[in-house]
Amino acid sequence: MSFRTALTGLNAASSDLGVISNNIANNNTTGFKASRAEFGDIYSLSDLGTSTRRSIGTGVRLNAVSQQFKQGNLETTSNPLDMAIDGEGFFAVKDTDGSMVYTRAGAYGLDKNGYVVNSLGQKLQGYQTNPTTGLIDIGTEGDLRTQTANIDPKQSTTGEYGINLDSSSVALDPANFDFQDSRTYSFASAMTVFDSLGNDHSLTAYFVRDSTTTPPAVPGGTASWQIFFSMDGLGLNGNALPPAGTATPSGTLCFDAFGALTGTLDATGTPTGNSSLTLASIVPTNGPDPITGNGTPNGSENPLNSAGTPAGLTLKFDTATQYGSASSTNSVTQDGYTTGRVVGVDIGEDGSLFGRYSNGQAKVLGQVILANFRNTQGLSPIGDSSWVETAASGQPVKGPPGTASLGLVRAGALELSNVELSEQLVKMINAQRNFQANAQVISTSDQMTQTLLQMR
Repeated sequence: MSFRTALTGLNAASSDLGVISNNIANNNTTGFKASRAEFGDIYSLSDLGTSTRRSIGTGVRLNAVSQQFKQGNLETTSNPLDMAIDGEGFFAVKDTDGSMVYTRAGAYGLDKNGYVVNSLGQKLQGYQTNPTTGLIDIGTEGDLRTQTANIDPKQSTTGEYGINLDSSSVALDPANFDFQDSRTYSFASAMTVFDSLGNDHSLTAYFVRDSTTTPPAVPGGTASWQIFFSMDGLGLNGNALPPAGTATPSGTLCFDAFGALTGTLDATGTPTGNSSLTLASIVPTNGPDPITGNGTPNGSENPLNSAGTPAGLTLKFDTATQYGSASSTNSVTQDGYTTGRVVGVDIGEDGSLFGRYSNGQAKVLGQVILANFRNTQGLSPIGDSSWVETAASGQPVKGPPGTASLGLVRAGALELSNVELSEQLVKMINAQRNFQANAQVISTSDQMTQTLLQMR
């Protein structure tokens, strides 16, 4: 009996060494989870199915090889598509045969068709975007894919001048304004805007501190600045700039004694009720400047032509000030852009996949799906740091990263193996000693048997 008992010990020690050696071999495998051999003792039972107080154990057996799903260390990489899960969950990937596989290994790249895949060609799963709204549609799952098509241009519709106008500027008569003579205006500031075809245009605003309007027709106003505009060195109607003294101001900025903007006036001197002016592409009836403060054309509308002339641009002056420092442009912003091609991809910690375009824009292309299981020990390992669901694991619970019990996604990083090498080496020594001890039991039992055989 001792032979058989010791033999189970040898088998157990051998199995333990096998698990340990596999852990050590995968010490540098991305997303690998260490395994642990779990053993149970064996007892003989009587014919009634019970053991007695005099029962002697008959050895040991391997009950299970469990996987340790604790978090591995994260290592940053230079690949923006590499991903690591910081917390619980698995990446869901579709195998080449269409089956679903779950993994913690996040080394991904793009195939020739723009799909996000790993080295095995398995496609990363994610939520798709709504083609109409461009927003993530949680109800639509599929293969994550980057778009190779250019992003369409967007016509500028709003812009903002963040400027300071020098309160000590000499007041001038706007009636003498000349686009070509800097002595007839106090300050000029330009911004780039885009038409419907993505063509860029230089819009220049000329500010003249008004010496003729005192006080401005806005409550609290003590100083006013009239504004004129040009586009690409021409009038907004595409014609040559008007001669000196013939341009019509587009509107007026009014400031109080503390340098704060109190409001704007349109071209007729009527308060607009806000801090913005609206430019419209029109054929003016009075003078070459086709701009009104309230968005109403001074003449008949001129629809966009084949050149994509900008139209309907609202300019905000919310942050404009009149302080005792040199006139300056602190910021200019507008919402238009030209066409752009994909130059890269980024991934947010919520798993959102963004395409970066050459025009500075970013567009969401999808969102990574994470999956978790009620019983992760029930998952069946299939190699390559991957598992498949079983009846014991239950069905996957899917969701965006950072929701429920799911972890966050760290882009440009990989989760390393969670194998503790020093711990495995200690276990290896113990397994070796167990093997030697059981071998010694067999040797001792053999000597006892030989002694019995030699008795006469």
